[in-house]
Amino acid sequence: MAHTPAVPLVQVGRGRDRTSRDTEMRVVLDDLSKRIIEQLQQDGRRSYAAIGKAVGLSEAAVRQRVQRLIDVGAMQIVAVTDPLTLGFMRQTMVGIRCGGDLERVAGHLAGMAEIDYVVITAGSFDLLIEVVCENDDQLLEILGRVRSIPTVTATETFVYLKLCKQTYSWGTR
Repeated sequence: MAHTPAVPLVQVGRGRDRTSRDTEMRVVLDDLSKRIIEQLQQDGRRSYAAIGKAVGLSEAAVRQRVQRLIDVGAMQIVAVTDPLTLGFMRQTMVGIRCGGDLERVAGHLAGMAEIDYVVITAGSFDLLIEVVCENDDQLLEILGRVRSIPTVTATETFVYLKLCKQTYSWGTR
């Protein structure tokens, strides 16, 4: 196997966006880390040995890099499921309009167990959340909690009828 180069696995630092404002901490991946991620995007159960063979590293080096990528938040390895086939009868996207501190509201929403996705957006809604629940009564209860947040001014709920595509294999840049 090839020796791991001295190039860092990841570099974490402040970036600058197109308007020259400071942005959040970001992770910069080296080419080997990107290739490992791409291997796992193709098959999340691929063995470290198989990944090592594909990218030219030892099994141990791949294992260390994968753990570091997980530790810095660059990736997760999880089973992606369709909640509607697992007994959750409602999956919805909720658009939220609100005033005040969007990050505070987003943080509050992220703390709710039934909400699996929270994003601050530009456009018609200030925030989008995804809710997975067992039935309509639970959905109503969750929507009540969301609407009770003082700065939430409006919500619009989009009920999923059928999952037609869900993929996470967009590669790396």
